[in-house]
Amino acid sequence: MRSRRILCRGIAGFLGALSLVNAVAGIATTRLNANGWWLDLRPLPDAMALVVQLAGAAALLAIGLGIRLGPRGRTLVAGTVVVLALCVLRNAVQFYVLLWRGTIDAGFPVPLSLPLFAILIWIAKVSAGAPARVTSSAKRRESWGAAGVACAAMLVTPLLGIVFFGETDYRRPADVAVVFGARAFADGRASDALADRVRTACDLYRQGLVAKLVFSGGPGDGPVHETQCMRRLARDAGVPDDAIFLDPDGVNTLATVRNTSTLFRSLGATRVLAVSHGYHLPRVKMCYQRHGLEVYTVPATQARTLRAMPFLVVREVAAAWAYYLRGE
Repeated sequence: MRSRRILCRGIAGFLGALSLVNAVAGIATTRLNANGWWLDLRPLPDAMALVVQLAGAAALLAIGLGIRLGPRGRTLVAGTVVVLALCVLRNAVQFYVLLWRGTIDAGFPVPLSLPLFAILIWIAKVSAGAPARVTSSAKRRESWGAAGVACAAMLVTPLLGIVFFGETDYRRPADVAVVFGARAFADGRASDALADRVRTACDLYRQGLVAKLVFSGGPGDGPVHETQCMRRLARDAGVPDDAIFLDPDGVNTLATVRNTSTLFRSLGATRVLAVSHGYHLPRVKMCYQRHGLEVYTVPATQARTLRAMPFLVVREVAAAWAYYLRGE
């Protein structure tokens, strides 16, 4: 019973804090609001969506902080969490509609919204029950345990984004595809990661889904720049020069997003596909959203599993939170 309450409080506290930060940030500037990753309220009018966010944040934080409430208070808090759960369930239904229509190709055919729905219903059920009376020392231990669960949830969240979102293929007809760079060796050869990304983009071109490819990257290990290596691979795959555009200053994800956002406007591109590896795409999506662009992500098809994948995933967890907190 005690471990269940600790788990419930920790997860509720994390989700409540995340919702509150996003709601307040969204009031200041929509570029900071990343709430859509777990609770997409865009079908609602902005004012109503903000009310739902704030009410949900307050209810979840009340649970997370272990605030003692009377029967009516517990009913109100649990009911508010159920409303959030129903909003999340709508997101899951939308996912399966897109999957059934063939609009998306899910590498992992379960949306994050589905387990989130179950978690929220469970939180509502646990919080609706009358809490057992405990000593002050036991309450402190419970609070510390909940804080530990919240920290663990913070680490796990980017991993869930990779599993549930990163490997889902949202390819569709678009104006342009942007390809994020990866290592080019000193002798000019492309790394497996770079070759995977370029090959996937060339497939999009050959399928007639895009008419232009934008290659963005930084310096290679030697004299051959990443973008030069990417252009060579695309030429070899039959993509003509007039369909290729280069961004040689894409030294990191944020630089690529900034540079290509300007380039897209000059090209008159309004619908964009973003190509990278699945572990990277949640951060790519977030960055473009914060620069006012809704891109559709396409995970690179791997010729073979990257040997450095465990390291890349771990690094991505830190990078995701760093970018989120920077608000860029």
